[in-house]
Amino acid sequence: MPTEGDRPLQEYSSQAAYDRGEAVCVIGAGASGLIAVKNLRENGFEVDCYERDTVLGGLWNPQNQHSPLYPNTHLVTSRSQTEIPDFPMPDDWPDYPSAAQMLDYLTAYAKHFGLSEHIWYGSEISHLEPVEGSRFEVVVKPAAGNAARRLRYGAVIIATGHHWAPNLPTYPGLEEYRGTVLHSSQLKDPSRLRGKHVLVIGGGNSGVDIACEAAVNAASCVHSVRRGTWHLPKYLGGEPADYALARLGSRPKFLRRFLADRILKGPKRLAERMGIETPGHRPGEEEPVRNGRYLEHVGDGSIRRRGEVARFDGYDVAFADGTEMRPDLVVLATGYHPKITCVSPHLLGGTDEAPHPNLFARMFSPMMETLAVAGLVEPGVGVLPIVHWQTHAISHWLQVRKEDPERATNFKSQVRSEAEQDTARPDGSSPRHRLAVDAEEYLASLGRIIDTLEQEPAK
Repeated sequence: MPTEGDRPLQEYSSQAAYDRGEAVCVIGAGASGLIAVKNLRENGFEVDCYERDTVLGGLWNPQNQHSPLYPNTHLVTSRSQTEIPDFPMPDDWPDYPSAAQMLDYLTAYAKHFGLSEHIWYGSEISHLEPVEGSRFEVVVKPAAGNAARRLRYGAVIIATGHHWAPNLPTYPGLEEYRGTVLHSSQLKDPSRLRGKHVLVIGGGNSGVDIACEAAVNAASCVHSVRRGTWHLPKYLGGEPADYALARLGSRPKFLRRFLADRILKGPKRLAERMGIETPGHRPGEEEPVRNGRYLEHVGDGSIRRRGEVARFDGYDVAFADGTEMRPDLVVLATGYHPKITCVSPHLLGGTDEAPHPNLFARMFSPMMETLAVAGLVEPGVGVLPIVHWQTHAISHWLQVRKEDPERATNFKSQVRSEAEQDTARPDGSSPRHRLAVDAEEYLASLGRIIDTLEQEPAK
C-alpha cells in the first residue's frame, strides 16, 4: 500500500455517506490548512484534512504537481513578519527565507503539533453541500482512482489558498501568436530563460522577481507593466522594510501614513529616476512590490521597461507606446483567480455573474454558519499570522455556537459589524486586489471578534 511518511494512505470504498458527527473537514494541507488543523485540534475537535496531492506544504512544496513556484523563489515578507505566532522560525535563518526553508518550516510545524495523522493525502474534495441544516456532505475523490466516498461533517474550512487558477489575460492576436507563452506557474526551471530574449508581462511581485531572474540568465529582458506600483526595497534603515513599517503600527493612522511617506521618499525618488510612473494611490493602500534588485537591473539596462502590450502579431509583440520586439519567450506573471470549485459560489457570497467569494470578515460564509475560508486575503505582510488568528476565531466560534446562544448572537452581530467597517477598497482591475486588506486594521478586527467569543459564558 502506498504511504505518506510512516502512515498508509486511506483505502476507499463506494459505501454510502459515513457520518463523522461533529468532526470538521479541512480542505488543503498547505500552510493555511495545517494551521487550521492545529487550532481546531487544540480546541478539542476531531479533524479530517484532505489534500489532493501526495505531499504537504501546498504551493511551498515543489513535489506538489500543482505548485506554482518559479525559479529562486524567496519570501517577499521578512521572517519576523511571516512566522506563525506560536511557532517561530529559527533565529539563524536569513531575514527572507527561501521556498525550501519554508517547506522545512511547515514540515517541522506539522511534526511538532502531530498534524500528519489527521491528513488524508491523494484525496480531492470534488463537491460539498449542506445537509441537515448546518452540516455538510462532502464527496472525496481519491487520486488512485478508487470509488469516491461521501462523508458528513459538522463544519467545513476551505484552506486551499488562491494561487492555483492562473489569471490569463487576453490580447489581440494572442491566440494566433506563434511564439512560446508560459504562465509564471509553468516556469519551473531557470534554464528556460537562459540565452533567450524574454518578455515578462505583469508588474506584481512575481513579475518583478522573474524579470530579475531573466536579467541575469537571459540574453535580454523586457518587462511590460500597465500601471505604476510602489517599489519597496527589502531593507530600510538597516532592518527588514516590513518590520520597519510595522513598528509604526502603534501610532495614529494619519501619522503612520505621514511617516511611511517620509520613509519611502528615497525609494520613490530612485524609481522616478528610472522612469517608473508614480502610482495613483498612497503607499500602504495597495501591496507594494518588494525586491531589492529590480531598480538596479533597470538602472544598468538589463531590464528594459515597457508599457501595456497592444497586440501580438505572428512572432512579434507590439506595445502601446508604438515599440515592438520579437521575444523567444513570453512569461505571463499575471497572478491567479481566487477560485474555489468544490462549493457553489452562492454559499460563499458570490453570484453567477460575480462568482468570487464575498465573505463576512473575509472568512465566514454569509449563508452557512459552519462554512468558513482561511487565508483568502492579501494583507501586504506575511499571511500566516493572519491565518493563525482567523482559524483561532473560527475554532472558537464552532465551540460556542451550540454551547452559548447568547454569545453566539453577540458574535454574529460583531462579525456583521466588522464586515460593514471593512475599509479595503478593492480594485477590480486585478483579482488579487479584491483580496486586499489593511493588515493592521484587519488584525484589530480579528481581535475584536475573538474578544467577543472569549467573553465569560452567560450564567
